[in-house]
Amino acid sequence: MSSATSVRTANYDTRVPWGDVLLSAIAAVSWALIGMAGTAALGLHLLGADTAGSLGPMTAAVVALGAGGSVTPTGDVSAFGLTGAQATTAVTITPLGVSLVGALLLSYFFLRSLRAAGVVIAPAELIARAGSVIALFVAMLGGLAWAGHDVITIDGSKLGLDKLTGGGGSGGGVNIPGLGDIGDIGGLLPDKLGDLVKAKAAVGFTVDTAPTLLGGLGWSAGILLIALLASRRTPLPRGWEAVHRVVRPAASALVTVLLVAVAAGLAAAAYAAIGDDHPKRIAGAALLGAPNGVWLGIPIGLFVPWDGRATGELAKLLPHPLDELLSVKSDQPVTLGRLAELDGRVWLLGVAAALMMLLAGVLTAVRTPTGVGAGTSTAGRGSALGFAGRCAVRLGVVTALTLPLLAWLTDVSVDASLSVLGFDAFGAGIELHGHLGMALLLGAVWGA
Repeated sequence: MSSATSVRTANYDTRVPWGDVLLSAIAAVSWALIGMAGTAALGLHLLGADTAGSLGPMTAAVVALGAGGSVTPTGDVSAFGLTGAQATTAVTITPLGVSLVGALLLSYFFLRSLRAAGVVIAPAELIARAGSVIALFVAMLGGLAWAGHDVITIDGSKLGLDKLTGGGGSGGGVNIPGLGDIGDIGGLLPDKLGDLVKAKAAVGFTVDTAPTLLGGLGWSAGILLIALLASRRTPLPRGWEAVHRVVRPAASALVTVLLVAVAAGLAAAAYAAIGDDHPKRIAGAALLGAPNGVWLGIPIGLFVPWDGRATGELAKLLPHPLDELLSVKSDQPVTLGRLAELDGRVWLLGVAAALMMLLAGVLTAVRTPTGVGAGTSTAGRGSALGFAGRCAVRLGVVTALTLPLLAWLTDVSVDASLSVLGFDAFGAGIELHGHLGMALLLGAVWGA
């Protein structure tokens, strides 16, 4: 009788419960996308973006960007003087606030479904559960790619251009609502103002389907892998005990301190919003981009160099003294020391990053099984040193992989230009790229 029971148990362990697998995948993907869409919509509303276009398509586009997708500006604005290279507008930035909400919800429901499998999970069931979540998430992104497009018509008469007078030789600048001061365009304005007032231009954005699906595939697979490696209470297949003993303590410790850092960044944003004239803007920016700022500051605080530049109005969006440093044309990289030359308080960023790594080391040691039995004091000291060395190596390897990932995720590339009547009225850009090789080396050192 006991033999038959053990046979049935073994057969049950290798059988994939497809009904539960599909329901769990639907729950995980649904809650993740609901959380991402809610975060994106609220952030855009607080920033006032819904006053310039429809909130639905913009939310779909931001969710696609947060899930590793791509958005391309579209439209014909040649009536306003944009032709050729001037009409090029490129944006490469990931709203990590949206990404983080989706990652936490997707991981929570995925790990919860694994815990229902028991102490040990069969490899086939693990693959089925992960694969179903990834496939469903990519399919849903296809729907976002279909919905994530919008067209905004710019009407010259609604810009207030018909109210402008061409005072040739007046020497004053001309301010166009939505564009700002385009400077003294002198006698050219009377000749072309009539055509410009009648001009209409359709500009918009479109979610790129193929890059978004590929990006979503990599994003969801990476999130599930990180969740599986960082969870200390989720079952693993037989033979994976080394992963639980060696990898999970360091991975869970580093994930914990990164989340704590984001929580501290959100708290700082809330404090700043209390005394600001525009608290909604700060709240919206924090919802969408708090992890961007925090996870950019961690590599800089750990002495990872960056290459960057900032021009035009976009430079004002960067925190001080980064805006001042990037506005200066220089071939030298952005480092903690150079920032500290402009503001000595920046050294506190290095102190905070070092304390964060110290906390990660403490958590790694606490969560790592010692396996040290009773013995002499000399043996105890030797075992303690060996245990510390093993923890150092493991945390060093995990940090060496994580720090370049943070630098890559917080990479920023924004380039926008606008020309009116052949004169450059608005040109802005931000470029910020971390040195991934140095991030890997410094990550290993700091982790150890």
